[in-house]
Amino acid sequence: MDQASKQYFNYDMLRYIKTVSDPNISPDESYIAYTFGWIDTDTLTSKSRIMRISMPSLIQDELTTGEKDSSPKFSPDGQTLAFCRLDEHDKRQLMLLPVSGGEPRQITDQSEGLLEFDWSPSSNKLVFSSLTDSETQSGITDPANATVKIASKLKYQFDTLGWRGNSYFHLFVVDTSNSQSTQITDGPWDNLSPRWSPDGEKIAFISARRPHNDIHALSEVYVTSCNGGPVELWSNSLASVSAITWAPDASKLIAVGSETPGFLSTWQGWLYSLTPENPPYKHSDDSFRPSVGFPGISPSPEINFTSTGSVVLLGDSKGESYVYQIDLESNSVERIGPGGMLASDMSANKSGDKLVISCSSPDNPSKLMTLDLRQDRCSTLTSPNSTYMEQVIQSSMDKFTIAQPDFDIECRVFYPPEFDNGSMYPLVLDIHGGPNGAFYDSFVPWQQLFASQGYIVLAVNPRGSSTYGDSFMMSVIDDWGGNDYEDLMAAVDDIAKRPYVDSNRLAVHGYSYGGYMTSWIIGHTNRFKAAVIGAPCINLHSMYGTSDIGTSFGELQWGVSVDVDTPESYILFAKHLLSKSPITYASQVDTPALLLHGESDRRCPIGQSEEYFTVLKRLGKNVEMVRFPESSHLFPRLGKPVMRESYLKHALQWFDKYV
Repeated sequence: MDQASKQYFNYDMLRYIKTVSDPNISPDESYIAYTFGWIDTDTLTSKSRIMRISMPSLIQDELTTGEKDSSPKFSPDGQTLAFCRLDEHDKRQLMLLPVSGGEPRQITDQSEGLLEFDWSPSSNKLVFSSLTDSETQSGITDPANATVKIASKLKYQFDTLGWRGNSYFHLFVVDTSNSQSTQITDGPWDNLSPRWSPDGEKIAFISARRPHNDIHALSEVYVTSCNGGPVELWSNSLASVSAITWAPDASKLIAVGSETPGFLSTWQGWLYSLTPENPPYKHSDDSFRPSVGFPGISPSPEINFTSTGSVVLLGDSKGESYVYQIDLESNSVERIGPGGMLASDMSANKSGDKLVISCSSPDNPSKLMTLDLRQDRCSTLTSPNSTYMEQVIQSSMDKFTIAQPDFDIECRVFYPPEFDNGSMYPLVLDIHGGPNGAFYDSFVPWQQLFASQGYIVLAVNPRGSSTYGDSFMMSVIDDWGGNDYEDLMAAVDDIAKRPYVDSNRLAVHGYSYGGYMTSWIIGHTNRFKAAVIGAPCINLHSMYGTSDIGTSFGELQWGVSVDVDTPESYILFAKHLLSKSPITYASQVDTPALLLHGESDRRCPIGQSEEYFTVLKRLGKNVEMVRFPESSHLFPRLGKPVMRESYLKHALQWFDKYV
């Protein structure tokens, strides 16, 4: 396309971006099914359907016509494709579609929908996890007034889910012949991520059944009969587990877990072999972070065995995704693939040597790629955004590293399109969430938008970020606003010396922990001309009592130096939290601040922004707050398109106004 006819990204960019996810290879390797997602530009609603790629012709056809279809998975005999579809109540239900052709049929009718599912080896049953409606069964809801809700446990709410009261996720087995579902677990704990054993006799799953599971972030692996009954602990001394898969002979499980009490293996995990009678055996170090989902929210990418007995899985190192092959005998680790991407899903053939990966990169929002381990060959399978990206003048990305006490800090820089190092540009410091998240070589809409509109974007991975090793990640514990702040300011100092950076036109944006740090920054320096603060943690004391993870996350991240088990120590804990809270330093803020927050956020509740807005406004500061109805903590990535677009619009307009 002629350069003059190309355009720049604007805040409506999300309308034109397609996504490909959930790849699944059929047992005979004839097909690859995946979820294709897009935004209907007429209604501004997100939609998704199941697509199929025939191999090796690469001919694609649409398998389903639902409004929100996702998560395709072929049966072991290759005759049936299971997938999820939203019902009239927006709950995920299981559907079955004959591979030979025909109409899909619904086989579940769970009042709260379902999460992950897995096929039985015989292809006649599936196991899934679903939230049971124990509220009405146990009388927790007052029958005289259905609007009354009573909480009797700490985890009575969950972001994206909302109120859950005394309900728990349990496992069900559904018979494909008659659509009859049988609950096979019970008790006051969640049961997630079911995996059917290759011999068809057992089901492994992740649960949290140890004492104080309501307070601390603990999880274990249990195994039960496929018909239910007693459960057996397999993870033994592991503190948390995020992903599991069976060995082909069902003699052991391979798991991603952590031995660090209270610290989630979703942030930094290690690969283990598990059996009920032996301690967990570790196969990996912290040179990479195994890619995992989050039990109860998103499924983990597959861990697959190869024909030689090794395992292959996705992993991340220094903000880049790769495939890792691990020999379980020698524990040797081989890193495979080009990097330069963020991979989210993977499927492998039976021998584990042909992979399909869904990923994004700075110049491609979403694509499927194939990786042949035997031929060491990587190629693009489908890239639905190629035409759109050819119409856009894109930014470019570079990296640099600064030396800080104890650690080197890696930074990514996104330059405006048609960048000229003889000109001067304003700069936006972007701060990720977590604090144990990380910026990757990936496509982040607001980074691309800011760069396309003439801003240099600085994306720093300060200490506390994952994918840089365990000690790097753990160094932020009980030090929010400490050395992480110094890392960010040092990165700004470094890039501000470059002649093309206008150091008088600096801005800062962050979401979640990034919102915390953005508000912390403007309470400690006035160097930034504007701040956009997304879903922040403003008052750690009030967040401790209102967030869905306030106790488990809060005591780990903010309170390891204080014992909260006595009244006297809790007073010290409260003072400690306030000393680390941005609201304490509100009187020092002179930067125009825009607060962006979802009204249904249970992770960083909207009260955090309300508190900050009230104090700043009362002090006569320049502050505005934008509230997004029916939007959870994840809405900038997974929410309604109109809300996601509005987030981008308000952020860009604030910077354009004040920078």
